[in-house]
Amino acid sequence: MSLVLTGSPSLPPLLARGALLSPFKRPSPDAEFPRTRLVLPGLRVDLARLAAYERVCGFATGDDALPLTYPHVLGFPLAMRLMSDRGFPLPLLGLVHTSVDITRRRSLPATGAYELAVHVGGLEPHRRGTEASVITELRDGGESGDVVWESRSTYLARHRTHAEPSAERAERAPLPVLAEWRLAGDVGRRYGAASGDRNPIHLHPLTARLFGFPRAIAHGMWTVARCLAAHGAPDPVRVRAEFRAPVLLPGTVTYGAEGGRFELRGSGDRVHVSGRVDPLP
Repeated sequence: MSLVLTGSPSLPPLLARGALLSPFKRPSPDAEFPRTRLVLPGLRVDLARLAAYERVCGFATGDDALPLTYPHVLGFPLAMRLMSDRGFPLPLLGLVHTSVDITRRRSLPATGAYELAVHVGGLEPHRRGTEASVITELRDGGESGDVVWESRSTYLARHRTHAEPSAERAERAPLPVLAEWRLAGDVGRRYGAASGDRNPIHLHPLTARLFGFPRAIAHGMWTVARCLAAHGAPDPVRVRAEFRAPVLLPGTVTYGAEGGRFELRGSGDRVHVSGRVDPLP
């Protein structure tokens, strides 16, 4: 079932609702979840907000083109409407973004008109809990109505499971280091202001500690956006990234890249983010 919206949902009440309902959620990969597909036609980009996003992520400002990761920000309020719903079984508080798979089929003018659609793809068991996938599609707002950008994000609700411990993955050798980035303690708050994602695990040490983190952690989508701002990507492209370990704020990370691969590593050579950029024909 599709539900057509007349405007982008307001995030503060959705985040508040999600926070209030979180203690009553019982996550399970077998749980029911909302099947509604939310559709927002006639979408126009707020250029001032876009510029704030570009600055915090390291993209060039002023171009009439959306950064590869920006449609995720446009779809975030719709995703939050679904994930804060009483029928969504995972608690919004403490939900961790674990991966993203993005396909951009052509350049996306910042001044263009688009149709946005978001739905929950399903639930899957994870060795640390239950993972939900959220699918976002951006269509050309003109006559063609073609899908020009799409993504699949996975979000993990951590809880006890009976899963057997998974085998340790074989780590690849570090990619050549191209830069060292010192991340300020307010990166999560700055990205939250630009994107609307004000999950408390990203904002302050005290609120992050409530969910088991010693300090605030960077948004996964900020880390991959920062990597892509440095790496670059052609217009028809597929990008896949895994958020392997949280980036604590403040902190220092190294950015490495070679060919189509990129990564962020921290102290002790710990991999925080790994991904790859593949041009499409």
